[in-house]
Amino acid sequence: MEQVHAAPPNHGRLVGRLVVAVALAFAFGFALVPLYNVLCEATGFNGKTADRKAVREGIGVGGLVVSTPAPSRVVSGRTVTVEFTGTVMPGLPWDMRPLTLSLDLHPGELQQVKYLVRNTSDRTIVGQAVPSVTPGQAAQHFEKLDCFCFSQQTFAPGEARELPLTFIVKPELDEDIRHITLSYAFFSVDAPRAAPNNIREAQ
Repeated sequence: MEQVHAAPPNHGRLVGRLVVAVALAFAFGFALVPLYNVLCEATGFNGKTADRKAVREGIGVGGLVVSTPAPSRVVSGRTVTVEFTGTVMPGLPWDMRPLTLSLDLHPGELQQVKYLVRNTSDRTIVGQAVPSVTPGQAAQHFEKLDCFCFSQQTFAPGEARELPLTFIVKPELDEDIRHITLSYAFFSVDAPRAAPNNIREAQ
């Protein structure tokens, strides 16, 4: 009786499918970060606030030119307390503190506060501030019109500066929220120092 041999498996097709699957997973991983940021900015998830960078033409607050906000009603019959805090992450030899610890305001009012930041080291350092708002439900209604967190900050050795923040708490904020905390964390963004030539050669 003649034996029937099974056709050998097509490994090339299987490998091709696996390569396509890995490529798709890799692309999806890269897309997660921008998708996450868009979700956070739209919903206020994870305490991310609504930001609007300053433009040249606008209104002044304490001598600072900021963008003109969209017309907003001021809810004079309602008061919200905003508390300001700041911290410096390990590895960044800076001091940071808010010059205004807390502020009572009416939703819709334009407000400005400042943070005092000092480089306590003997070298120039670049830092980046990352804000967060609690409770998270208030984040999407906390709009920063001008903020030092919009860009990296460079401080010379021993330099101290007052960094301004101009913002509005939108009237759409839930009426049950009467207290908001805005926190900043400063991170070092210095590029890693190059290894000495003798170390690189040894490697």
